[in-house]
Amino acid sequence: MPQTRFQRAVFALLTVFVTVHAYVFYSLYVIHGADFMAWTNQPSVLAAIRSMGGVMMLGTHLPIWALVLIEFALAFTLEMTIGSPLSFKLACRNFDPRNTHPVFFETAIISATVGIMCPLMSFIAAWLYYPYMNGFNLLTLLADWLKLMCFNFPFAWFTQLFLIQPVVRTVFKALFRKQIAQQAHA
Repeated sequence: MPQTRFQRAVFALLTVFVTVHAYVFYSLYVIHGADFMAWTNQPSVLAAIRSMGGVMMLGTHLPIWALVLIEFALAFTLEMTIGSPLSFKLACRNFDPRNTHPVFFETAIISATVGIMCPLMSFIAAWLYYPYMNGFNLLTLLADWLKLMCFNFPFAWFTQLFLIQPVVRTVFKALFRKQIAQQAHA
């Protein structure tokens, strides 16, 4: 769908913006929320995070907005340099975009992107959220990475395919309505 370099950057920006917020919510509330509340004896996840002084990242407590900014910068960089270009190439290896229904081709791109970005971002998250105060162990890091991939992959595939990408594509089409119409007529 995005044709120009600028359009690809905007599409990636929209995707990463929505995805990072979804993952921070998923990670803090769904995966760790009950633990946070049990550790702090607080009635809500936000109260627990406040009482802990933030979320532990790189051995220090940071507010949620800092997590979002750091993960956004990393995810956007990876999406623009590795995820998007490689997922399109992988989809083209199996499907000819000229002869494949757009829904199938877009599904192949989304699936390839999840297959690339989920292990990459899970690996980065394993480093960012590693409990450094307990010392460092490579096997623990690799186990954390595997655990994160097992939690994140089903969530990533489902939300990207059925929620995030449809929303992003709708917003993208609204933003670039004129350019898309001109490209269709060219």
